[in-house]
Amino acid sequence: MLNGIRKVFLKLRKDERGATLVEYGIALFVAIVVGGTILTNLAGTTSSNFSDANSSAKRTTP
Repeated sequence: MLNGIRKVFLKLRKDERGATLVEYGIALFVAIVVGGTILTNLAGTTSSNFSDANSSAKRTTP
């Protein structure tokens, strides 16, 4: 039993096809996290800009 498991792990270690899939998965995860962070910050800035514009427009209206 233990010898069979060892053979499977040795076979997987020699086969590098799955390694590129994992690397692409990690890269995709990092891109999603970075993109989400940027979009969240951009949304906050945009909201702040619209609030400032709205306040300025209310002050200048007679």
